Amino acid sequence: MKNYTNEELHHIYKSRCKKVAEYLSKNRLGAAVFIDSESHRDASIRYLSGHPSDAILIIFENEKSVLIPWDEILSRKIAFADKIIPYTRYKNQKIQAVKAHLNAAKNIQTMKVELPPSIPYPTFLKFVDALPAWDVRCRECGVHHYLQELRMIKDEYEIECIREAARIGDLIIDKIEEDTKNGSLQSESDVALLIEKMLRENNCERTGFDTLAAGSHRSWAIHAFPGYTNAQWASDGLSILDFGVVYNGYTSDTTLTIVKNPSPQQEKLVALVEAAAAECLNLYKNGIPVRQAAERADSIFQASKRSMPHTLGHAIGLEVHEYPRISTKMTEDVVFKTGMIITLEPGLYDEALGGVRLENDVLITEIGNEVITHSRIIRI
Repeated sequence: MKNYTNEELHHIYKSRCKKVAEYLSKNRLGAAVFIDSESHRDASIRYLSGHPSDAILIIFENEKSVLIPWDEILSRKIAFADKIIPYTRYKNQKIQAVKAHLNAAKNIQTMKVELPPSIPYPTFLKFVDALPAWDVRCRECGVHHYLQELRMIKDEYEIECIREAARIGDLIIDKIEEDTKNGSLQSESDVALLIEKMLRENNCERTGFDTLAAGSHRSWAIHAFPGYTNAQWASDGLSILDFGVVYNGYTSDTTLTIVKNPSPQQEKLVALVEAAAAECLNLYKNGIPVRQAAERADSIFQASKRSMPHTLGHAIGLEVHEYPRISTKMTEDVVFKTGMIITLEPGLYDEALGGVRLENDVLITEIGNEVITHSRIIRI
């Protein structure tokens, strides 16, 4: 992946903040507040400033931004904002921090501010009391929803980060296949620990979510619980591994299935999932309603009197589950768009036979799509 200079990164974050400011100006709003805390995580702050967590970000209609982080030293090393003021200055009180900067704002035409829709109503009322000069709003379909839609389409930097996460994930998949076949990986824990070791060796931040490694005796679960144990890995039947790695904040999400000495019934499950993955990929194209792909997967499984108990996929990015989901519940106006990165993950689960899932990450392009991960059915 290209090494971005601080100047280039500053331009990226500044351009994103500018789009939010343009939305504010167009909708006659003076400011928007974003809050990431232990009580409610919001990846918007990292998207808009590069700061990873635990902070308040205020963006004004005049394109100015103020970041109020819990960790001041970290923010000064990696974050981008017009002002960075430590949260401790306000005794770690979010209302006082927001009040101070809204009341000090200059060149603001509209004294209206939008708070995150996640804020509890009693807290919202406290903001209203603390900001008598401002028209305080909290809406589901305001600037925070706009930002969710903005994040659906990945820019060049985001695509590069996810490609790098995918590349490292592929290295791990290759190693897992090799070590499963040569017997080096004996337990589910062995698999999970190998993933953790390799992602750190390749400059990743963490796993995108808790690794799910399920041997054949418990692969019937959609998401194995616990995520992994010290039980045998890849014994006769079907074993499932679902994992992702995070590079520069952006995650991959892949699932592979290990097949060993399968029964005819297990082979049928595998064939159905592979058929669904191949056919539905043809519908992951710009302008096609996402529900069409989900409907196609359902029809393939229903023809064999099977059903998939989860959606066909979801967007990924700074979060492992982003909007939209590839579901029959989506309306016709929710379509695949160039720049989206979406998982394709058909799966079937049977208490007696075990489960099989095949998941890859797909970039929607102007002329079709590109599968950027290389998860697969591995036979041993």
